[in-house]
Amino acid sequence: MSDPSATADRAANADRARIAAEGWHPGHNPWLIALTVTMATFMEVLDTSIANVALPHMAGNLSVSQDQSTWVLTSYLVSNAIVLPISGWLATRMGRKRFYMSCVALFTISSFLCGIAPNLGALIVFRILQGVGGGGLGPSEQSILADTFPPEKRGMAFAIYGMAVVLAPALGPTLGGLITDNYSWRWVFFINVPVGVLLIAMAAIFLPADDPDRRGSKRFDVAGAVTVTGGLLLLVYALNRSTDYGWSSGSTLGLLAASIVMLSAFVRIEARSRSPLVPGAAVRNRTLVAANLSAFFLFGAFFAFIFLGSLLMQQVLGYSPTRTGVAWLATTVMSFFAAGIAGAKLVGVVGVRRLLVGGFTLLAIAALLLTRVPAGAHYATDLLPALILAGLAGGISAPAIQIGALSGVPHSMTGLAGGLVETLREIGGGVVVAVVATVLVSRAGTRAGAASSAAHRLAAVNAFHTAFWVMLIVAALGALTAAIAFPRSTTQQAGLEPALSPDSIVPQPDATA
Repeated sequence: MSDPSATADRAANADRARIAAEGWHPGHNPWLIALTVTMATFMEVLDTSIANVALPHMAGNLSVSQDQSTWVLTSYLVSNAIVLPISGWLATRMGRKRFYMSCVALFTISSFLCGIAPNLGALIVFRILQGVGGGGLGPSEQSILADTFPPEKRGMAFAIYGMAVVLAPALGPTLGGLITDNYSWRWVFFINVPVGVLLIAMAAIFLPADDPDRRGSKRFDVAGAVTVTGGLLLLVYALNRSTDYGWSSGSTLGLLAASIVMLSAFVRIEARSRSPLVPGAAVRNRTLVAANLSAFFLFGAFFAFIFLGSLLMQQVLGYSPTRTGVAWLATTVMSFFAAGIAGAKLVGVVGVRRLLVGGFTLLAIAALLLTRVPAGAHYATDLLPALILAGLAGGISAPAIQIGALSGVPHSMTGLAGGLVETLREIGGGVVVAVVATVLVSRAGTRAGAASSAAHRLAAVNAFHTAFWVMLIVAALGALTAAIAFPRSTTQQAGLEPALSPDSIVPQPDATA
């Protein structure tokens, strides 16, 4: 006669083995968990663009120049990107739920501090802290989704997550404009506080408790973290500094050279490290690399489009913040419907590669339309077509990148794959926004001697034309990269167990046994 306790132990071991193989944990309401992490994603990504419309008001209220106020955007994006590579290690040490709730709390507190910042320097410091809090959310969220949903339902879960990623930056200017006009630019940060408090409560209730057995003691790659952080900071600082000192100045070239040296050192360190921030298997995985490059170009171009479009409407066309926000509704609505269709149907029918090439092409056409916008542009004929195309481009591309990144990797790499895509998204946004802002300020400066108001507006719109050409080049590079880098037979459904290969296997990042 069999021992009941031994039978129960065997059943429990069988359940643990099945969970480890399939990578999901039954017993929790998956859609409440998905709602919690998707809301946090929406809030975090929203802050990449909600301040765009408020920038002129921030500059005036804090008595700084327009180009100096750009640091409000780039500081958030860069700090967000810097913390992403180490977030996996921190989640392992602290426990995923505790780390996730700590990130939401830091983001919420920093948002309040941004709202009460007395000057630009303090605002930038608090935006950096906000970016650090937000940067830790992405990898944890995607690994939580992978653990929550069974393999056959992960495609739907990640498609919804991808919708939040593209809808939030499209909706940001609308909310930012309405808030700035009716309240104050400070409320674009205060609005995060009640949402953050709600999310902390939801996470405490709905997210499963941390498994003590999954907390590891993996070594931290200090040298890799220092070099990649320093390299990215120097790069963005050099790009912003070139506005005042020029591209050919010794200080700008020196900072760029130092950035290249540190990033090159990071690559060499990662190749030799026993516990690299970016394992070699991830670099050798063609689909994951293609998704990361596409994320860099897509969100770099998309964030630049929102940044330039918001300033164009206010500085050249004389739109109020509210009118600017309402103008962006076309992009928001198109992004929402396109992301829903792309995530649910088009990725499986058309394929990741073709969908991304099409999305980048539409984004390039949107930029091309705005390279010809006149100083007295009409919304319906001169702006609306570009805004609709940009929304369509972002809507079909963002879910495709998310699904493409996760479809070519086993479950053990979902957190890493998601973190890398988030990192390249923020780096792309920070770098490309800094570049187009530099181009915009430098081109406007060369035409600053315009004698009349009409001549000044013409000079300003010509500067915007040049900046949109730069954004068009970024989108075109994205289309070329997607066409070349993605294999023609990319797996179409995220969450289905892909075939494992030596190039796609890395040890479970948070497992010790």
